[in-house]
Amino acid sequence: MTRRFCACFLLLVAIALPMPAQDIHQLARAVDDHYNHLRSLQADFTEIYRGDGAERVESGTLSLKKPRKMRWEYRSPKEKLFISDGEVVWFYLPAERQLRKTSVRKLNDVRSPLAFLLGKTKLENELQGLSKVVDQSPLEAGNTLLRGIPQAMPGQLSEVQLEITPSKQIVRIVLMEPDGGTTEFRFANWKENQRLSGNLFSFNPPPGVESVEGAELGPQF
Repeated sequence: MTRRFCACFLLLVAIALPMPAQDIHQLARAVDDHYNHLRSLQADFTEIYRGDGAERVESGTLSLKKPRKMRWEYRSPKEKLFISDGEVVWFYLPAERQLRKTSVRKLNDVRSPLAFLLGKTKLENELQGLSKVVDQSPLEAGNTLLRGIPQAMPGQLSEVQLEITPSKQIVRIVLMEPDGGTTEFRFANWKENQRLSGNLFSFNPPPGVESVEGAELGPQF
């Protein structure tokens, strides 16, 4: 009984101890290397926002293409599009026939950092004080949960958490705001280096759509 107790105690201590800095460095470099060699990505996503006692869940398909091209195609609970060709951003609500358009430089949106996932990833630069999360468990056993203070969007995000698989894929991102609100992205069915047409990342508004241009967009629609 004593030996069993000691073994269990040592196991719990090992789990609770922080991941050594060298291991964090190696994992971050491995994730960087994985994404920096990709030309495109596609995945199903679920977006969960929690704040002020409310919860909003949306889902759809994300497409990314190097350099800095994004297409967030929301399908549930209502359709909407968030598209960037790397220079211009469009946000379209079909039900309201409303379009907003701005430059990437004016974009202030929690989805925007994902545009840099391909080709320019460097986790230890983007997330200050990168460390392993030891007070929470990842959604899937075997994954690693990291946290850090984001350098992008100062004052709007206090912490970012990344859930990383053994194959170095990011399957969950949690963005925490200073006021306690969180936006969580869960990704599934990642497809790497698919042939994605450039037309997927441009937008031609239907006739009669009301358009607002040049406004600063954010923090999120």
